[in-house]
Amino acid sequence: MTQVVLMDLVVLADDEGNSVCIKVLGRHPRWSAGLAAEIVVQTPFVSGHIDLVLSASDLKTWANALDRLDTGEDIAWMAMGSGPSISIQLTGERDCPEVVVEDESGSMVTVRVPVVLPEDWIASHRRRLHDLTATWNPVPSA
Repeated sequence: MTQVVLMDLVVLADDEGNSVCIKVLGRHPRWSAGLAAEIVVQTPFVSGHIDLVLSASDLKTWANALDRLDTGEDIAWMAMGSGPSISIQLTGERDCPEVVVEDESGSMVTVRVPVVLPEDWIASHRRRLHDLTATWNPVPSA
C-alpha cells in the first residue's frame, strides 16, 4: 500500500494575501477508500478551515472541473455532497476570479474570496492532481 504524502491539491492564491487551499492530510483513518483533507481559507479579513473527505470520484470530478475551467466555464465542485463545496467563478464581481466555499450542511457559512490567479494555474493543478493519483490507490471498504 502506497503512503499518501501530505500535499496541497488545490492552491488558489494571490499576492494580496487571499487564498483557498485544499490540503490532503493522508488516508482517512476510518474510511479506507477516502483521503482526509481540509479546506483552508485565508484572507487579510477572514480565515478558517473545515475538514473534508475526498474520494476517488471527487478527484475525477475535480479533473473534469479543471477541463471545464480551461474552456472558460465556471464550476461548482462537490456541490451535491453532504460536506462543503467549492465554486470557481472565472470573472467575479471584482473583475478577477472568485472562489466560493460553502458549508451549507454544517456551519451554514459561505465565504467568497477574490483571487488573482497566475496564467498557468490550471496546468499546475493538473500536475498536483496527477501527483496525488499516482501515489494513492483507494482501498474499497469491505
